[in-house]
Amino acid sequence: MNRLLSIAGVVVVLLLWTGCGGGPNTGTPTPATLVRPRSTATLAIIAPAPGAVISGTTLHVRLKLTGAEIVPQTSTNLNPDRGHIHLSLDGRVVSMAYGVEQDVPTTAGVHLLLAEFVATDHFPFNPRVISTVTFTVR
Repeated sequence: MNRLLSIAGVVVVLLLWTGCGGGPNTGTPTPATLVRPRSTATLAIIAPAPGAVISGTTLHVRLKLTGAEIVPQTSTNLNPDRGHIHLSLDGRVVSMAYGVEQDVPTTAGVHLLLAEFVATDHFPFNPRVISTVTFTVR
C-alpha cells in the first residue's frame, strides 16, 4: 500500500511539473517575462502617514509622483516616464488609478497600503517603482 502511494505521488509530481512550466517553454513570452524598462519615476505615499490611525470606512490616499506622468491609455509602446498607478491593500489590488488622489474602502484593523507606478501595459518597471505604508483603522 505504501509503495502504491509513493508511485502515485511521483506521478502527480511529474504531471504537475510538465503541466506547470517544468518542461521547455515553447509558448509566446508574456510582458511580465520580457526584459522590463527602467522608469524615471519616484513615488511616495503622502497620506496616510506611516503609522496613522484613521476612523471611518474610507481611506483618502494622496501620492506624489515625480519624474513621470500618469496617462489613461493602455499601450505596449512603453516609455519610462508614462504609466498608471496600482493601489493594493493588504496584498489585494483595489485600484488601477489614473490620478494621485483616491478614496479606498477600508475595515477596522492594521493595514498595508502599497502604491506602484507601472508601465502603460500595466506590468511593473524594473526595478519596481513602489511605496508602502502601514496604518490602522479604528
